Amino acid sequence: MNVSNNYKIIKFQNDRLYETEDTIVSEYPLTLFVNDEEFATLVCTPTHFDEMVIGFLASEGVIRFHDDIKDLRIDEDAGFAYVTLNHNITVHQQQYSKRFIGSCCGKSRQFYLQNDVKTAKTSTSTIKINASTCIQLMNDMQASSKVFQHTGGVHNAALCTADELLVSRTDIGRHNALDKLFGYSILTRMPVRDKIIVFSGRISSEVLVKASKIGVGIVLSKSAPTDLAIKMAHDLNITAVGFIRGNAFNVYSHPERIVEN
Repeated sequence: MNVSNNYKIIKFQNDRLYETEDTIVSEYPLTLFVNDEEFATLVCTPTHFDEMVIGFLASEGVIRFHDDIKDLRIDEDAGFAYVTLNHNITVHQQQYSKRFIGSCCGKSRQFYLQNDVKTAKTSTSTIKINASTCIQLMNDMQASSKVFQHTGGVHNAALCTADELLVSRTDIGRHNALDKLFGYSILTRMPVRDKIIVFSGRISSEVLVKASKIGVGIVLSKSAPTDLAIKMAHDLNITAVGFIRGNAFNVYSHPERIVEN
């Protein structure tokens, strides 16, 4: 299945209009059924479906381990994913969108999705990273995304060590890109406490909570954080780094993990 397609367009440049071609990223709806009931529709880039579905279900608190899934089948032609669990869904589906005011580590009151209260984890990571490596990892991730280079229409996310990029994923949806990484770590049983997420999108509160669910201690982004994301990062013991551009960046929480070269 193509992740992009070429379209004829009219371009305006240098004070003139002319016909040319542009490469456009594909947008694909995948409807997920869990235990024979429709659960959600994910609008995504059509790659790494298994990882995305597993990461999404883990993020929603439906599963914790790959062994929780009895069967997973993707029908790409029809746009359906069928998951059979080894247990019944215990979390009511309404909780996935219901807001809840909870206490984050007892330090401050933050707004969460109700299900996030059960699945978000305070990081126990002791990893440290050189400041220059933060910039290098961002450059490596962006350079590895051919879809972004051709279309400019996707988010990129990567799991890294303090020295190198391990795996990167691309999607039109920033949450999908992170879910693909989450699913990858579950499928490969990769330990994540000593890993770092590098991300092209904004660090919103939802992105920060998803990083806490995955279990990392550092999130590196080329974009800005929100104020609620910073508050959550402080409470969840996550180092949030934003505006990684050129040879500079900002550290918004837990700066002790970022060290000078």
